[in-house]
Amino acid sequence: MRAGLDIGGTKTDAVAVDSAGEIVARVRLATGWGADAVVRTVLEAVRLLGDEVDEAIDSVGIGIPGQVEPGTSRVVHAVNLGVEELDLAAAVEPALGAPVRVENDVNAAAFGAFALRSVGAHGSRSMAYLNLGTGIAAGIVADGELWRGARGTAGEVGHISIDPNGPLCRCGQHGCIEALAGGGAIAERWGRPGALPVRDVFDAADRGDLLARELRVGLARGVAAAVRVLVLTADVDVVVLGGGVTALGPRLMADVSDELAASAAASPFMRSLHLEGRVELLPAGSPAAALGAALIGADRDQGALTHG
Repeated sequence: MRAGLDIGGTKTDAVAVDSAGEIVARVRLATGWGADAVVRTVLEAVRLLGDEVDEAIDSVGIGIPGQVEPGTSRVVHAVNLGVEELDLAAAVEPALGAPVRVENDVNAAAFGAFALRSVGAHGSRSMAYLNLGTGIAAGIVADGELWRGARGTAGEVGHISIDPNGPLCRCGQHGCIEALAGGGAIAERWGRPGALPVRDVFDAADRGDLLARELRVGLARGVAAAVRVLVLTADVDVVVLGGGVTALGPRLMADVSDELAASAAASPFMRSLHLEGRVELLPAGSPAAALGAALIGADRDQGALTHG
């Protein structure tokens, strides 16, 4: 029995996966703030899963925001969790009595999304998972293996500048994909209170608000640019969109499709790539990141799952 955890800034999603790869239990709980609280969250999530399945947990995989140093379980700069540095496996393995592996949350989601597609009718040899959340990042899976790149930055498309005259990005460049399409950047530029600022922007754009229209166009432009980058550089079969911003569903997809169609109309080469047909949404509520973490945690040979 394998446990997989997706640790988010406010909640943790955890699943138990059996030897056939089926999810047999799922629990959700609030994520604590700070390193000690994150450790307690992990221990509680695994305990709850063990109670649900009434079996011992044989391995634990954890997907977590921040940088995970390659080949280790050391997490650094997980600012949304209040964690500056934490060796997560070292902190929880003694109490869990099971091996623990730690992965960046976007990579875990990419691996889980690939697994979900492979068991359905849309299996493919390669896939990019584009996470549209507070920031923008992607994970790439080819032939069932995560691709990290030489220094672990494969898929970091959020900080590719597509408009030198565009808005300032937190990385210091102007016009980055993340500055246009990241939920945090959109909320900051919108500057109005609301629980779901990106949805508010779409609603206001429908009412004719000029700033909202500008932000909405920029969002579609940024996502479409990320799709083009992922296909043109990695030539993946499909780009799966996930993350909080995708809660907009068909409204988002329609805008992105229009943007991709416009570039195809202007370029026979872009038209030959059939980009509109190579983009899809991760189903709402999918436990992709937790599932991916469980599968990664169960693999004893890290090289079988990752390149780079």
